[in-house]
Amino acid sequence: MKATIGDILAGSTTAPPTPPFTIETAGDATDLAAYKALRHSAFVEEQGLFDQSDADWRDEDPRTTVLIARGRDGTVLGGVRLGPAGPGPDLAWWQGGRLVVRPGDRRAYGTGKALVRAACAYAEQAGVLRFEATVQRANVRLFTRLGWNEIRTVDVAGADHALMRWPIDRIARLAAVTKSDLAPLLSGWAGGGAGFLGDDGAPLPGSDLVACTDAIIPAMVERDPEWAGWCAVLVNANDLAAMGADPIGLLDAVAGRDRSFVHRVLTGLRRAAEAYGIPVLGGHTQLGTPAALSVTAIGRTANPVPGGGGRPGQRISLTADLGGDWRPGYTGRQWDSTSSRTPGELRTMIGAVGLARPAAAKDVSMAGITGTLGMMAEAAGCAAELDIAAVPRPPGATMGDWLTCFPGFAMLTADDPGAAPLPAGPATGAECGRLTAGSGVRLRWPDGETTEALQGPVTGLGTA
Repeated sequence: MKATIGDILAGSTTAPPTPPFTIETAGDATDLAAYKALRHSAFVEEQGLFDQSDADWRDEDPRTTVLIARGRDGTVLGGVRLGPAGPGPDLAWWQGGRLVVRPGDRRAYGTGKALVRAACAYAEQAGVLRFEATVQRANVRLFTRLGWNEIRTVDVAGADHALMRWPIDRIARLAAVTKSDLAPLLSGWAGGGAGFLGDDGAPLPGSDLVACTDAIIPAMVERDPEWAGWCAVLVNANDLAAMGADPIGLLDAVAGRDRSFVHRVLTGLRRAAEAYGIPVLGGHTQLGTPAALSVTAIGRTANPVPGGGGRPGQRISLTADLGGDWRPGYTGRQWDSTSSRTPGELRTMIGAVGLARPAAAKDVSMAGITGTLGMMAEAAGCAAELDIAAVPRPPGATMGDWLTCFPGFAMLTADDPGAAPLPAGPATGAECGRLTAGSGVRLRWPDGETTEALQGPVTGLGTA
């Protein structure tokens, strides 16, 4: 049936066909029972993979999610389950399995493909960084066409299966968006001088002073002016802290549409400056313009700690403030631990590197924990490995979010094995990785497997 000119002018055409099924999470016990019945029919009765039941501990784990394909009449046509790979803490390593489609629908409508794609999307949305499935040999080609990688042969119920892995590039994408343009933009610049290329601050020649500067994203200033003001102090305090410098003062440059708006920005900035005990020495204010905010900080240290001072064989530690929660409106992106801390606690944390003086230190930036570790390794001319199970993490954050968010206070340090932890007061520290030969960052998992998080350099600036 063709649309008439009247239909087109009226904005209506032939209605699109109704899809043969929808993918959704299993809603109740009835859905789960139908899914398990399909599994029993396929894996026990039809294929004989299991003697009496294909059920296991994952079916009882409350963290397990079941996705089902529901037909137009409400019938469950198929399903797949996914959840943490082991019964211990959820470390962003999930496994999918028990993919099944009703016999009459296996070759119709692409139901199996849709379930696999939905499982991948669900896992990534849940912050998963390693997603695998054990796949019957007959289905390896299907998974490969969908973008999965075959890892090795494994045995399931006495039959050969393939361990397949879905490539998740969340960490690499974040590093690329936030840091990959630095090298072409800064080509030919001297940076902070010999030994300090790509550091958080720059030692001022002929003095014991260190200077650093940061700008807040204009959209964030517009959306949350008081928080933007607070963060402008926070990021500079952490930059000085990473170099072991004692803060001396701040200079701010703020712009906004009117006096009321700029007052809100400066209110947040003033509160943070008072909390950290860093005086605002001066700055620049402009009205009648789009929102903008940048702050420069000055500190003092006779021997700045370099970000690229590590070497292969040294251990990586993460010292992070695990208090607080996600900033409202920034869940999964900004962890606010500092606004609830006392001035004494804040000063203890930002003074820790200066007291411990590790071989290298870098505060976690917008590239997240893993991206910042990549920058530290790049500046040292080597690679890094991060032990996922040893990373200090707040209970309210998934591992995927924690490794890619902007935390209130998180410091990566490199030092010889057995070095004393940072004396960072309320912050939690743990040795959770090492520097190795090569380039990039790999994640080490509890089963001994490693996966690639960053293939090579983050910034392209090279060795400090």
